[in-house]
Amino acid sequence: MTWVLYTILAVPLAAVLLTLCDGWRLARAATFVSGLVSLALAILIAIKVDHGRVLHGADGWLRVDSLGAVFLLATGLLYAMAGVFSIGYLGVEENRSGFPRFAKRYFALLNLFGWSMLLVPLASDFGTLWVAVELTTIVSALLVAIDRTDAALEASWKYLLIASSGLGVALLSIIVLYATGTHALGSAYVPRFERFLGHAHGLSPDAVRLAFVLSLVGFGTKVGFVPMHTWLPDAHSEAPAPVSALLSGSLLAGAFYAILRFFQVTVATGNRAFAEHALIVFGVISLVAASFFVLRQGNYKRLLAYSSVEHMGIIALGIGFGAPLAVAGALLHVITHASAKGLAFFGTGSLLRGYDTKEVDGVTNAGRAMPWTGPMFLAAGLALCGLPLSGVFRSEFQIVAGGFAQSQYVGVALLIVFVNVAFFGIVWHTGRMVLSPAAATGDTGGVDVPAARERSAWMVAGMLGCLIVVVALGVHLPGDLSALLANAGHRLAVPA
Repeated sequence: MTWVLYTILAVPLAAVLLTLCDGWRLARAATFVSGLVSLALAILIAIKVDHGRVLHGADGWLRVDSLGAVFLLATGLLYAMAGVFSIGYLGVEENRSGFPRFAKRYFALLNLFGWSMLLVPLASDFGTLWVAVELTTIVSALLVAIDRTDAALEASWKYLLIASSGLGVALLSIIVLYATGTHALGSAYVPRFERFLGHAHGLSPDAVRLAFVLSLVGFGTKVGFVPMHTWLPDAHSEAPAPVSALLSGSLLAGAFYAILRFFQVTVATGNRAFAEHALIVFGVISLVAASFFVLRQGNYKRLLAYSSVEHMGIIALGIGFGAPLAVAGALLHVITHASAKGLAFFGTGSLLRGYDTKEVDGVTNAGRAMPWTGPMFLAAGLALCGLPLSGVFRSEFQIVAGGFAQSQYVGVALLIVFVNVAFFGIVWHTGRMVLSPAAATGDTGGVDVPAARERSAWMVAGMLGCLIVVVALGVHLPGDLSALLANAGHRLAVPA
């Protein structure tokens, strides 16, 4: 089965090469096929490792287990749906001057971004993992700035400087871990996950704790933990909508995956309580701060950006609670959040094409004006708030139940309170946009202002794909996915 590891990395790279050929139509076709094939291969990998099997490739440089497969699924889903949505999102401007060159550049970077994010959960050692996360930073920064507006360029530079500074700290965490490993593994070795776990007894507990804290700060900058989150609202709000979806649902999760690898080593050296408490602290701070920011946002893309910070805090709390049910719920939340946030950001892209504004007050009566986008955008908002029968509700319910099982009453209480604070903010803003009556037509100065409408069936298809996953995971959890989550959770949770 090692061929599947090579294929899932080769397909996006082949798409990058095809997009550089003449014709943007070939670029969009290559992206469409690459995304769907990558999703199919991610599902195949998940099935193969759902009962504890580990796949290796490239002489041990590639490795995926059940934990990595969870994050691979989230990336595969959003990469596929972003490819579908992008065909319509860019096609609206097909007659714009210079469009073919812009479209080719966009699709080449989108496929390269997809490839770099697929590489993250396939890395077998801390060094390759760091390089993969850094690659996602570089490529995504180019995508944030692709429109070349002043705001986009500023957001891209801010993102690049802050994220790279954080990854410098993350590199230091790897150096510290490598240094303490020399006592057990020799003066020169490849810092692979399995070797650290197998020789945990020979590692210095103090050095491992230091490495874990540095990883929380370093990779946590990419996750969007407060207070290292300041790049995130600007980058998410200025990037094209499909890129925002990938940033929120996949890039943040990929950085969190890196933290979980440090978490495993920290737990193996007997520092479980320390690691869990650290995650709970960062999770609570991020959840509390983001929930208040959600209440006061006037830009609907920034609203969803702060919602991403909130949900990363929820995942951190789920892992920090430590109960098998809570940890499985946190890992499920990686997938449910990716699908719901993909739906939401795709909705913002469709609304932007229909209303030509990112301001909440500029969008009214979207439910009637855009009969597909409006209801699905509202459904995304409700799902992100944990509406029953959505996948987010299932994962959050598991986290809360697991927290009670571990007697984490304070953490659970804070989770419930501030999730509801964010609920009021998201429902209030999305409800006004979709359900409020159309604004009265004012003086337009003789300029013909087109009415909002659906602009492309491709955009609707991308949103529908995410909506199906959001609802399906809320109604029924497939047996293979349940086994995958249970096995991945077993690698992180307190033994039952």
